[in-house]
Amino acid sequence: MKIISDLHIHSRFAMACSDAINLQGIEETAVQKGINLISTGDFTHPLWLKELKSTLEPAEPGLFKMKGSSSGVRFILGSEVSTVFGQGERQRRIHHCILAPSFDAVDAINERLSKRGDLMSDGRPQVSMSAAELVDELLKSDNRTFVFPAHAWTPYFGVFGALSGVDSMKEAYEDQEKNIFALETGLSSSPEMNWRLSALDKYSLLSNSDMHSLQKIGREMNVFNLGNLSYDWLIRAIKEKDKKTFEKTVEFFPEEGKYHFDGHRPCMVSIDPDKQKSITRCPVCGGKIVVGVLHRINNLADRDSDYSPSNRVPYVKTVPLREIIAYVNRKAPTSVAVTKTYLEMMSKLGTEYSILVDVSADRISEGFGEDMGKAVENMRKGDITIEPGYAGVFGKIDLLNRDKQKKGLQGWKQKVL
Repeated sequence: MKIISDLHIHSRFAMACSDAINLQGIEETAVQKGINLISTGDFTHPLWLKELKSTLEPAEPGLFKMKGSSSGVRFILGSEVSTVFGQGERQRRIHHCILAPSFDAVDAINERLSKRGDLMSDGRPQVSMSAAELVDELLKSDNRTFVFPAHAWTPYFGVFGALSGVDSMKEAYEDQEKNIFALETGLSSSPEMNWRLSALDKYSLLSNSDMHSLQKIGREMNVFNLGNLSYDWLIRAIKEKDKKTFEKTVEFFPEEGKYHFDGHRPCMVSIDPDKQKSITRCPVCGGKIVVGVLHRINNLADRDSDYSPSNRVPYVKTVPLREIIAYVNRKAPTSVAVTKTYLEMMSKLGTEYSILVDVSADRISEGFGEDMGKAVENMRKGDITIEPGYAGVFGKIDLLNRDKQKKGLQGWKQKVL
């Protein structure tokens, strides 16, 4: 059974997330995206948990569905937690994703975590405990609980982020590292970037949306082929990372992620760490530079950038369909015109996943114009121009290389130090 999953999302109760997020909207958006397994997100928040319990009913073992729904979408109980703790002379701030097999497990988890932080304060709560203590408490709550680092390379709160001060999983999770089997690569890194670290070979590389609004669901996904649909089969597939059961991940172009390059957002200064490794202060104002994902991976890597492991899980890089439509038609992704075209493409061509990955470019061109088909084709080939993201600014993708054609640019449109 093919499972297209997004295992890290948020509710309207998480900080900086849309008030429009509800379970019905999550289900409807998942159907459009082609996702049939999605996290609930934020089960640690009491009000969201109450909503989950009243709206979901058991489906396959360890999974849930909307009451009375025949959509085929399944929910897995998931959440994100921030641990804040002292380690040596440093303070560590690391975010973790949690998957749980039942509401009983969730209740036990929340009871333990509530003693170390205010769960009502945020859908992504902050708890005063070490990463190792968190894993220990989660497994004591239910030994089938699954935990992995969230957006592992993000400068803020990523386990390997520039501000974490952590250089290895062992350093972060101490004696509980043996119970970590995966990590989430985040939008600003991709599998081949993580392959450069031999220390990460034993972990499965997961890709999820970490969405803060409904439209962002599925911007990164995981595709599994499970013998049976259940919580335990999914966790086994992640742990074993066998290509027969873990088919592939669907990735952002990491350059589009908002922490790929180094930079200083207030002064719009972007720095390519492959060319400028030693800049720590903004050359405009002297402010501190945010060290990006590429820089951190360069620092920790022990392999060349072209290394490819023999047991790798395949991946494809995509651009969200709304962004493609907006680019081709020179409109905002949230505009009425883009939404109209988006829904029309759904009705004529299938789900967003199938349009991005499977539907032929010729068929897309026939229904929605040559530029639309060409943009999708270029995306699949990687024949595009990208202005990399930095310091909280998303990168900009030129799918038809318009700027290159008009200005004769070679590479990035933005001037990069």
